[in-house]
Amino acid sequence: MEFSKQIKKYRLDSNLSQDELAEKVYVTRQTISNWENGKNYPDVKSLLLLSTLFHISLDTLVKGDLEEMREQIKAEDIKKWNRDSFIFGLLLVATAVLAVPLSFYGDVVGIVIWLVIFGCAIYYASRVEKQKKTHDIQTYKEIMAFTEGKKLDEIEKYRESGKRPYQKLLLAVCAGLLTLAVSAAMIFLVQ
Repeated sequence: MEFSKQIKKYRLDSNLSQDELAEKVYVTRQTISNWENGKNYPDVKSLLLLSTLFHISLDTLVKGDLEEMREQIKAEDIKKWNRDSFIFGLLLVATAVLAVPLSFYGDVVGIVIWLVIFGCAIYYASRVEKQKKTHDIQTYKEIMAFTEGKKLDEIEKYRESGKRPYQKLLLAVCAGLLTLAVSAAMIFLVQ
């Protein structure tokens, strides 16, 4: 990152030691060292203090790093999406598969365990949905493009947005059928 070179250059130009700079921006000397070695990046408050201290604009201070920061954020978003989607998928399968055995063999404790799994699945479903809204992705093709770090062109985007109402209806019907199947299985096993 260019920032590590920039901060060291401006610190030396200002005749400041790492300790002196750390005192002026309210961090430790080790933090300054980490910034200069590119191990981590300062928060916005520290960036503002640095730009004021060195009498330079934020643009000058972070010159060259903006695109890299955007790519890093994008990569972190994709990693978070993949992790949350995987966890949600596992919890969804566990919710469907374990409903009958836990209620049949575990009695009340089994039902409580199933409710905890179900609650976790709902939590991760809401996280995935929030990420989908944040990145404006809804269809499978949009999801695949997002996980690969790509964007759809305008024509593909319009085609995908046209599919959304049908997909929501299909999801509702599938959810209803799955609920009906699980309910029927539970009734059948209880008798």
